[in-house]
Amino acid sequence: MIPMNPFTFNQHPKHHLVLDPDYLPIVLAFRAFEHAVKEEASPIKVGIALERSQGQIATYETQIFSSEKYQHENILYIERLVKTLLWLKGGFRVFIGGPEYLGQAIQDIYSKDGQRSFDQAFMSRVYEHPFKVIITTYDSLPQTNETSKPIGRHLNGYRIGFDAGGSDRKVSAVIDGNPIYSEEIVWYPKLHHDPNYHIEGVKDSLLRAASKMPRVDAIGVSAAGIYIDNKTMVGSLYIQVNDQDFHDKIKDMYLDIAKEMGDIPIEVANDGDVTALAGAMSLGKHQVLGIAMGTSEAAGYVDEFGNITGWLNELAFVPLDLNPNAEVDPWSGDLGVGVEYFSQEAIIKLAKAAKIELEDDLSPASKLKMIQSMMAYGDPKAEEIYQTMGAYLAYGLAYYSLFYKIQVVMILGRVTSGKGGEIMLDVAKDILADEFPELASTIEIVLPDENNRRVGQSIAAASLPEIKK
Repeated sequence: MIPMNPFTFNQHPKHHLVLDPDYLPIVLAFRAFEHAVKEEASPIKVGIALERSQGQIATYETQIFSSEKYQHENILYIERLVKTLLWLKGGFRVFIGGPEYLGQAIQDIYSKDGQRSFDQAFMSRVYEHPFKVIITTYDSLPQTNETSKPIGRHLNGYRIGFDAGGSDRKVSAVIDGNPIYSEEIVWYPKLHHDPNYHIEGVKDSLLRAASKMPRVDAIGVSAAGIYIDNKTMVGSLYIQVNDQDFHDKIKDMYLDIAKEMGDIPIEVANDGDVTALAGAMSLGKHQVLGIAMGTSEAAGYVDEFGNITGWLNELAFVPLDLNPNAEVDPWSGDLGVGVEYFSQEAIIKLAKAAKIELEDDLSPASKLKMIQSMMAYGDPKAEEIYQTMGAYLAYGLAYYSLFYKIQVVMILGRVTSGKGGEIMLDVAKDILADEFPELASTIEIVLPDENNRRVGQSIAAASLPEIKK
């Protein structure tokens, strides 16, 4: 087992986080590590390649120490990179081009009995291939082979846009690109094992929107999880549903509902990709990273061509904090990953640090509402929470920028609602300007207006399907 500590190149942020004083941004530690490696006389080149569907391959190149005394740091550095790339780009086959000991360590960590058994099982399920780590040399690493494809922007006709979140489901009726009706309904999908709870909830929202229009030409769905060919491969919303019920009822749920409603064309996309699409459409820009902060952290990306990449963009599992005592994600079992920094769970964690008492029997969504209510009245403890969230955002974006070309970051979701979202935005901009000036001058962070913050994804989702004449 590879411990998270010690990592010689830990670097504390210049901006002290009162509510999380031991926070160790991975971007600062990696920057210190990489700087030290460059100072070494003979650093070793290492390549990482990940293969996913249709033979697509993403690669990442870096350098590590040649000195044996830094083998532990080398392993930790490469392991956190592999973890990042897996959840950012996806893959069922990982090639490690470098020293044998390094490849062997990653192979052990990402085995069925290793520390990252969750990750290897998850990738096997998503891509329906056994997960493997292959040890090779830097010169024998597979070459990059990636493509992107257009998404959405279809505005003609009578459309329904649906956004399935972990605390509420949002739906919009849209006619020729103009929303005529939007509604949010609270639900608790993560607490229900009965697949019919999910199915009936989705149908209820879709039928409500359908009743507002003379007909329905297409349905676009934005939902947390991974979707391939409009089928649900995996998703945190269905965490209580057993495997058999998932396979029998949830996997084809959206296709079945569309057929039941009259064989209506449907397109299902990850909610993060729809967030990025919403940003690209509203701002008229490309290279947009969308981050939705709700029950979890959802993300999506529109590239320089205005296309989606086919990457996973599951930033909820991407590491952000090297503090060995960081919060552990109960689902993946890893610590310091995005969901604990960019979701309502982060707000609840920080509320505890701020000594704000929240009743145990309240749902996470209700706890978030309490904090937001305190924020609306200018409570200084609540303000500290959102200042800390803003710092998380700045350091998190600095790390994400190592892997994405970003012009615009659009933040959405329930966590960003109200005055707290504005504080997050201001603090993030200030820290980027101070500590990452090269990013502050090239990345624009935007927070949509309050209505779009809450229902913008369902409206963008409506544009997903193409209506074929």
